[in-house]
Amino acid sequence: MIKMSVYYPADGGSKFDHDYYRAHHMPLIQERLGDACLRYEIEKGLAGGEPGSAPKFVAACHIYAPTLGAFQAAFGPHRAEIVADVANYTDITPIVQISEVVGE
Repeated sequence: MIKMSVYYPADGGSKFDHDYYRAHHMPLIQERLGDACLRYEIEKGLAGGEPGSAPKFVAACHIYAPTLGAFQAAFGPHRAEIVADVANYTDITPIVQISEVVGE
């Protein structure tokens, strides 16, 4: 299984609409990926590692797929639409990482 993680740095921009992200953007991705999206998680940053410190990221998401090939094949045809939707909820340039899940 693979996991695509998208992180939105707290110091990376001026807006992030969590409601739009949760209600529209992530369901759009799930619909476009179909069976290649096993599930997804959304995170909203609350705090940093030290008490009272700000979070490093305002938000993150994690999309789980059976294989890298399945994810890429499903995402590729919809990439432009998904990327274009980003402007509807943020001006932050995200950090993306694709990982292999090797344990639970």
